[in-house]
Amino acid sequence: SALVSEALHKSPYDGSVFVFRSKRSDRVKLLAWDGSGMVLVTKWLHEGHFTWPPIRDGVVHLSATQLAMLLDGLEWTRVSPKLVKQPAVVG
Repeated sequence: SALVSEALHKSPYDGSVFVFRSKRSDRVKLLAWDGSGMVLVTKWLHEGHFTWPPIRDGVVHLSATQLAMLLDGLEWTRVSPKLVKQPAVVG
């Protein structure tokens, strides 16, 4: 959590999931606050590597679907989230 607050200048307690990858891109670590403690999950692929986009300012924003695809080792960068439109005001 110190890396999140010091390097990314984000609060590790805001409900976000922070994903860190190894240099070889075959391992990732996820860090999240669940309300009662920090959760740390590590995953490594036996074959291949995790698809990682170009990183700007040290941060990549992913939807829940994109994160699930990333953790499955799939090519998630080809999936873009649907645009959510606000309904027109009635009345």
